[in-house]
Amino acid sequence: MNSKVKANIKAFFDPETWTYTYVVSGGKGTPCVIIDSVLNYDPKSGRTSTHSADEVIQFIQNEELKLAWILETHAHADHLTAAPYLQEKLGGKLVIGNHITNVQSVFKGVFNLEAGFAVDGSQFDHLLTDGESLDFGELSLKALYVPGHTPACMAYEIGDALFVGDTLFMPDVGTARCDFPGGNAKTLYQSIQKILSYPNETKLYMCHDYPPNGRSPEFCSTVGAEKSGNIHVHDGISEEQFVQMRTQRDETLQMPTLILPSIQVNIRAGHFPEPEDNGKSYLKIPLNIL
Repeated sequence: MNSKVKANIKAFFDPETWTYTYVVSGGKGTPCVIIDSVLNYDPKSGRTSTHSADEVIQFIQNEELKLAWILETHAHADHLTAAPYLQEKLGGKLVIGNHITNVQSVFKGVFNLEAGFAVDGSQFDHLLTDGESLDFGELSLKALYVPGHTPACMAYEIGDALFVGDTLFMPDVGTARCDFPGGNAKTLYQSIQKILSYPNETKLYMCHDYPPNGRSPEFCSTVGAEKSGNIHVHDGISEEQFVQMRTQRDETLQMPTLILPSIQVNIRAGHFPEPEDNGKSYLKIPLNIL
């Protein structure tokens, strides 16, 4: 793995969505990246707020960091991204994997979005391809294409760490669901094997944790811990066994609480739909579709 200097990793937990946001830098006064930010959203009122993002901004300002890239591991279905707000306050460029175009195409149809909604990823500043690298100061990140949960998931390798998005969870939680449009359990199994082919000591940073049995939320595992103890995909679990388990389990799961607002906003790189003639922005609720 490429590591010019040691990466400093700061995790921020949003308890409303069980989401971890990361700031990665080379230390005080250096360029940094943000991975998987959160815009707070109240589904009862339709109101957004920025307290989670403001905590990230305060840290970056206190550490005198310079924001280079604002990264998404995928178009999240369980929280809204705060990327445009962070960009407005701190600069940086919005980045996601290049297969976001597939997701945009699917959900433009699901939500019957306006004819002018582009499905070419142009809402983002940069679309990463598998294996592509981005530099920030003396650090660099490498994109690893890991579809399955969605057709556009990316993990990001920085030094001896992988930021895995929703592909894997802590060992006692398991793996991502695959029943969203474009998801595929067989593909997810193959993507997980890519991750688990890294050295056992490789650190894996989660986008979420849903802790069972009353334990406190955690955000970091290792390849070795996942191979030995992941309840869904530990060593010895075949692709066929995994696909059967994942398919049966997904049939029992409810949709995430924030899937309808999250997808509509996140495929726009976090921007809201254009205001209507009254100056207000609106999201759609498709009936009897999802």
